Amino acid sequence: MAQGRATQNVLLIEDDPAAAVTIREALTHPREGTFHVECVRTCREAVEQLSLRGQHGADGLAAVVTSLFLPDSSGIETFDRLFCATPQVPILILSTSQHEDLAKLAVQRGAQEYLLTECLDVDSLPKTLGNMIQRAANVEALFEEKERAQVTLDSIGDAVMSTDVRGRVTYLNTVAENMTGWSREEAAGHPVDEVFQIVDASTREVASNPMAVAIGQNKTVSLAPNCVLIRRDGSEAAVEDSTSPIHDRHGRVTGAVMVFHDVSTTRALSVRMSHMAQHDALTDLPNRAVLKDRLTQSMAMAHRHGQQLAVLFLDLDSFKQINDSLGHDVGDRLLRCVAQRLLACVRSSDTVSRVGGDEFVVLLSEIADAQDAAICAQKILLALSAPYHIDEHDLQLTASIGVGAYPNDGTDAETLMKHADFAMYHAKGVSGNNYQFFEAAMTARAKEHQSLESGLREALERQQFALHYQPVIDLETGAIRGVEALIRWHHPHRGLVLPARFVPIAEETGLIVAIGRWGMREACRQARTWQDAHLPSMRVSTNVSAVELRDKDFVARVRAILAETGLAPCNLELELTETFLMQDSKAVAAVLRALKGVGVQIALDDFGTGYSSLSHLRRFPVDSLKIDRAFVRNVASNAEDAIIVGLIIDMGKRLRIRVVAEGVETLEQLAALRALGCPLGQGDYFDKARDASQFTRFLEDHEARSDSSVILMSRESCLERPTAHSVPESKRSRRGRIPGLHR
Repeated sequence: MAQGRATQNVLLIEDDPAAAVTIREALTHPREGTFHVECVRTCREAVEQLSLRGQHGADGLAAVVTSLFLPDSSGIETFDRLFCATPQVPILILSTSQHEDLAKLAVQRGAQEYLLTECLDVDSLPKTLGNMIQRAANVEALFEEKERAQVTLDSIGDAVMSTDVRGRVTYLNTVAENMTGWSREEAAGHPVDEVFQIVDASTREVASNPMAVAIGQNKTVSLAPNCVLIRRDGSEAAVEDSTSPIHDRHGRVTGAVMVFHDVSTTRALSVRMSHMAQHDALTDLPNRAVLKDRLTQSMAMAHRHGQQLAVLFLDLDSFKQINDSLGHDVGDRLLRCVAQRLLACVRSSDTVSRVGGDEFVVLLSEIADAQDAAICAQKILLALSAPYHIDEHDLQLTASIGVGAYPNDGTDAETLMKHADFAMYHAKGVSGNNYQFFEAAMTARAKEHQSLESGLREALERQQFALHYQPVIDLETGAIRGVEALIRWHHPHRGLVLPARFVPIAEETGLIVAIGRWGMREACRQARTWQDAHLPSMRVSTNVSAVELRDKDFVARVRAILAETGLAPCNLELELTETFLMQDSKAVAAVLRALKGVGVQIALDDFGTGYSSLSHLRRFPVDSLKIDRAFVRNVASNAEDAIIVGLIIDMGKRLRIRVVAEGVETLEQLAALRALGCPLGQGDYFDKARDASQFTRFLEDHEARSDSSVILMSRESCLERPTAHSVPESKRSRRGRIPGLHR
């Protein structure tokens, strides 16, 4: 047996003992002896042997050598039985020339080779068998490599297509079949332009096929950008590719292979992201960056042609109120409605942009004169004032518009926008629901607004806020029943700044949350201090804005402040404006119920001036009604106001809700209120709002005089306020005043 060559196992099936010996000797001859031969006589034995042996590993068979004529099987049936039992093992057919046709048929059906017995010798048989085994191994290796390549190509996410040098399709992987709509078998031999039809997405012109380019120029190429593939069914897919030529071993181009993939989703996402980068996500209007770019271009065009343009800066007057009370979903839908109405008011050449929460800008790219901008502004105000029907809500909305014109009000985009913004703030300050053209004086007012906003950010840190206190008086007994804490800002340069000037700005910026937190803590701390000093126990009221109430931590913050200061919850009253409750808001109701669970009192401030609804008193846990000073001001002189005040007082009594008249400033107002049976009053007639130290002295003075030295005024004596000379000096301290009822 030759050295260095592994012995290969061969199964010989031969019924003739002499022939079997001859074959065995030929295969085991020392010169070619690389085979180990096992011999069986029948087909049945061979099939059993094949089923028992492993077809791989050390015990695997390298080949089967068989005659077609055996005791239990003859002809082609013999081969079929053996091939069925071992299709992986190469079979060599031994045949006489008489039955050579059967041997050829066996080869056609899967045998590797046949050999005529007349030609058998010790040289030909081993060589034929060895070549057959090697050829079968090569075929198997080639099949495995091809199968591996096929599986790999079908497993990758990209489509793969190849052509010959004439541009005829030779191969498609599974992904390419799915993308083109052509099967591998159907596409084979077809021109690549039929299978892979590509056009430019914009022009719809047929694009150059990269396969032909790669073959013609012998280099790797790619499709032109923005190409789409027309599938066999007519549908389209955006594609990207890389196409390379195929070379033979001599370097000659024999075809091309293209790797391509569907980029429809990626391209659509890119377009969407580009759109989102330039548009407002909620309304789909151009954003501030696009507006600035268009404004700059329009100004350049206007400059070249000596034309004018206008910018309308628009702010919705009551949007925050609706958004706070009905929730952000309704608010978002309302903003989309506003956007659609604005678009309907302008030309296609104009631009409508959303630049902030409820702020919009309209660019009128070409106007003949300022009157065109005024007409557009009036049209917008009219369109926006029409009712909005959202779910079960019928909403009203108005806007304030500032108008800036080029070139008079600014020759660059930033200046023109800023001046239109100034004009909008002026329109809002006038009354809202109007438009104003920019004037130079507005710059000073806008700077004032910005200065206050900047100062507010430092006020808390530098402890510039203080609380002033005003008593709530029992109009029957003169006793102090409560005190309202009113915030003041001690500005280092402006002096005392009242809430009307800075609270709206604090609400716009969100600073009101921190300011309100400080004010509530300070009011509770001061009330507890008065209690510890054995001064009259009373409720302390503090105003709460809609912005504060929306804060998710508001209720927890109230609990924490009460725990920190030690004030009983029943001694804290939170005042909310009636307009804040003008809509039925489940969120507001839930917060108020949570506050009532804590034990604090709820007061409805400015009652009668908002969108009054008795349902508020049923749906919300209200403890106090504070009649707005607008009714109190004329209660003694206007019969209608007196009737309204009387109705509110009577309603409060019936509903067991405290009623407080705000803004009591004159004796006549006091007398009218007492005549109407109003239980409580507050205003400068009794005492102006004072800082903590001054109010402490007021309380001490009231406590010292409130036991037996005070004679209450009757309703009749209130009709004319006593003067100093009409009352003896000795009795002046005992008559003519309810304790604290002095200016």
